[in-house]
Amino acid sequence: MGKIAIVTDSNSGITQDQGRELGVYVVPMPFYINDVMYLEGITLSQEEFYKRLMQDEKISTSQPSPGEVCGLWDNLLKEYDEVVHIPMSSGLSASCETAMSLARDYDGKVQVVDNQRISVTQRRSVLDAIELVKAGRSAAEIKEILEKEKLESSIYITLETLKYLKRGGRITPAAAAIGTVLNLKPVLQIQGGKLDAYAKVRGKKQAKRVIIKAVQEDLENRFAKYVQSGEMRLDMAYTGNLEEAEEFKKEVEAAFPGFDIHMDPLSLSVACHIGHGALAVTCAKKVTV
Repeated sequence: MGKIAIVTDSNSGITQDQGRELGVYVVPMPFYINDVMYLEGITLSQEEFYKRLMQDEKISTSQPSPGEVCGLWDNLLKEYDEVVHIPMSSGLSASCETAMSLARDYDGKVQVVDNQRISVTQRRSVLDAIELVKAGRSAAEIKEILEKEKLESSIYITLETLKYLKRGGRITPAAAAIGTVLNLKPVLQIQGGKLDAYAKVRGKKQAKRVIIKAVQEDLENRFAKYVQSGEMRLDMAYTGNLEEAEEFKKEVEAAFPGFDIHMDPLSLSVACHIGHGALAVTCAKKVTV
């Protein structure tokens, strides 16, 4: 069995320290704030990001440079036989497509996984990959398995403000203004790499109820057989509002007894587009090794 290195990016929510603990290599995502580049988790902390976002500073996302990605792979292949690279979903960033293009020059030694995940669901894919390596799977087999089950997950998110959706052109200024006056809170869904509208309700309290109901419906219908076999996992994420998220986590735990729920800050690449104060609940099937 060859030695396999697992690479992901900071969109997974896995920090540099956590990556070292897991034996995973984490590529930091670059951000530009007022045209100065920062690296998530290295020169840009969660706290600093939200402070500057809420001050309306000019923030844009980017992707790791080809040189940085190839340099990491080249170094890893001196020690490992193969590399499994798990970037954020191709539907949300060009970084996956770039990595797949670069991997063509590595004669199959680098397998880039496009399994349509982000944040805590992407983290779950990394943990699944670790187990698949332990089970003796090759890099190509790991890619095939993770991509085969890429749609066996859902993310539901509610937002504090419509400001950032308006700024990104996802809703019109008029719709944002009406929504703000009426205290409308959208519930969004990420599945298959797309950020789509799921529901629009009055107030955050109602939005939380809609999220819980949406997850319940997934577990009772789409994922019923996986629930019965004990293969489903629930996770949560938030954007800068830890105290509110911890309170919501208690509600989610009460609604889904028996699930061990992990919670992480949401990827900053997503937070750029939805702002501070978001809450998310996810469900994802555990890969069978």
